[in-house]
Amino acid sequence: MINAAWTLRRTMLAERPATDAEFDQVADLIRRRLTQAVALSRRTDDTRTLVTALRRLGHVEHDAGRHDEAVGRYEEAVAVARKATDPMLLAHAVRHLADGYRSTGRLAEAEVCYDETLTLYAAADEPPALDYANALRPMAILKESLGETDEARNLWQQAKSLYATVPIAAGVAECEEHLARLG
Repeated sequence: MINAAWTLRRTMLAERPATDAEFDQVADLIRRRLTQAVALSRRTDDTRTLVTALRRLGHVEHDAGRHDEAVGRYEEAVAVARKATDPMLLAHAVRHLADGYRSTGRLAEAEVCYDETLTLYAAADEPPALDYANALRPMAILKESLGETDEARNLWQQAKSLYATVPIAAGVAECEEHLARLG
């Protein structure tokens, strides 16, 4: 159910429906499916699935411009992930919470979450390169916006290296743009 809803979201975003009403209908369908997935996951006590469903429901709320609702979903995903024994599941959830905080202008809270996320990835024997790069990127954006140029430059360089290993050319290019601008 979660994967089907997520595939529908990707399709909706790539092939935007003709009217806003159609877009809203599809978004509501995705939200309903993910809400059902959250309810089912709670009943089965499946932590990993619950965290994923909550996180993706947060994405859908964010897509709809309901940033406070998105943050609520992300906060719950983090709370559930903290009970699990999977640091990568927690890192991914905390990173999305940080993104939600950044979207709502709660920059100090975002920074704390990004720090935790990067600490979790750095402590892992073999962190997923793409997830790690995707955590470095928003922290670099945050540091850059705060005028912390040296730290931003370091983060962009780390992200670039990881994107190159995946390889994600668009990620490398974005990092290079920022590094060139930062000098």
